[in-house]
Amino acid sequence: MNDLHLIELDGAHGEGGGQILRSALTLSMITGQPFRISQIRARRSKPGLLRQHLTAVQAAQAISGATVEGADIGSQTLLFQPGPLRQGDYRFAIGTAGSCTLVLQTVLPALWYAAGESSVTVSGGTHNRTAPPADFLIDSWLPLMQKMGAKTELELLRHGFYPAGGGEIRAKVAPSRLQALTLTERGARLGVDATAVVAAVPGHVAQRELERISAKLGHLLRSSRINALPPSHGPGNVVMIRVEHEQITETFVGFGERGLSAEAVAEQAAGEAYAYLNSQAAVGEHLADQLALPIALAGAGRFTTSVVSEHLRTNLQVIEKFLPVETSISAVDQHGWLVEISA
Repeated sequence: MNDLHLIELDGAHGEGGGQILRSALTLSMITGQPFRISQIRARRSKPGLLRQHLTAVQAAQAISGATVEGADIGSQTLLFQPGPLRQGDYRFAIGTAGSCTLVLQTVLPALWYAAGESSVTVSGGTHNRTAPPADFLIDSWLPLMQKMGAKTELELLRHGFYPAGGGEIRAKVAPSRLQALTLTERGARLGVDATAVVAAVPGHVAQRELERISAKLGHLLRSSRINALPPSHGPGNVVMIRVEHEQITETFVGFGERGLSAEAVAEQAAGEAYAYLNSQAAVGEHLADQLALPIALAGAGRFTTSVVSEHLRTNLQVIEKFLPVETSISAVDQHGWLVEISA
């Protein structure tokens, strides 16, 4: 063990999911601080490391030359001792429909601190309901990272749906210095657009989804379209609503699955988009969680969000264990919250 203090984490704390592990891996690689986590994903129906979590651990190990104990499927305890960050061209295969995006979000911030340029290609699931889809990262998360100074590009090479997987995302990243972010207002609304994606799924499913979204959002909807992928990319279906403002673009998603009607899929996405449009907050629930760590790395920032999830609260607590920052959440009105991070 190196001279740095070993950070102890309880994986059952707060929301008790994989976010605790992923944030710890990212922050450990960047700060050099080792950690041990117990009760990994203890609150989930299948506790311990699943394939996507193990891939994230293996990716972090490769990028930082870490010494790792407990990196096995189903393991509920992990010891991670990072070494120096190493730029390079990396490829990681999850082997299931586990989330490519969550693996990428684990390692990309660390590579901002490497000495040179890198590329990372991850294969697996790009669109499943337990993680942000690739489009969310590209349209909503990435522009804010670039605004903060992150030199990163993302490309969706192939869709991968649950349960088959087979998708692929590629990232290019260069050393970056993050700037503080203040995001308390959206600016003027520029447009609301809906896309229904189908692969080896009847086209009428996509049409029904778009009709339901149009009925829900009415005049707010600027455009809608169907993206019919080759059958070899499926079976799969996802509907996405892109809400663009001057300062931010949010993405709301509904995932098709067996036994769920097209209307129910669309209603999920449209309901979230409608609630966001009728709030004053800049950031939606899921993006709020994903902004916390980069802002903390920058040393300061603040944003308003329409929902404070247990995910966000838990993530802030993990961040405070690794970084010399203070975080706070306060109500700003009946429709939103202000999240502040400061050194």
